[in-house]
Amino acid sequence: MIKIQPKPIEEITDIAGSYKKILIVGCGGCASVCLGGGQPEVDKLTEILNLNFEEKNAPNRAKGCTIERQCNKAFIEELENKVPEYDCVFSMACGAGAQYIAEVFPGTPVFPAVNTVSIGIDREIGVYEERCRACGECVLSYTGGICPVTRCAKGLFNGPCGGTNRDECEIGRGIPCAWLAIYNRLKEQNRLDDIHKLRAPMEWQNQTLRTLVQEF
Repeated sequence: MIKIQPKPIEEITDIAGSYKKILIVGCGGCASVCLGGGQPEVDKLTEILNLNFEEKNAPNRAKGCTIERQCNKAFIEELENKVPEYDCVFSMACGAGAQYIAEVFPGTPVFPAVNTVSIGIDREIGVYEERCRACGECVLSYTGGICPVTRCAKGLFNGPCGGTNRDECEIGRGIPCAWLAIYNRLKEQNRLDDIHKLRAPMEWQNQTLRTLVQEF
């Protein structure tokens, strides 16, 4: 699931100060689940902005709402009667959601109210760990379900590198060696032959614009 974090309130208020009528839009998908951009967070940001405006005796005002998902045009279209009434929109979804709203409403400035951090797992409430960078060349089949791109400090596609020191990476203390974990996992599953299956250099597909057409 995509993980996000709120942008510094100073950055948001600086941008918001240029607009009198502001719409804050939350997302009921990933942003809501990771407690970064659901309705409670929308309400909180709306309150903060309006208090800031009142303290400055400014005429600016913010209102908020949340749609099911900002990455789906069918849900974004629910905003058709709202967005034209406002001078700008602050999106509390991931970068993809913010860009989609900006595409659907090209005449309205759309600003991100959060930073998109990673694709990760919920370790516990409010504690998330990155697990995927959407590289486009998943090798989990060969690495025992442990991603070498995110969990290896060097991002090695083929390993180990030989720099392991007492189960830790030579880069620094406290950093576990991902390839040792991969080795142990494969050994436990009687699949050590997989560690010898060298992969071609990463093409880093996530560095270029990609369009996925899913076959049904």
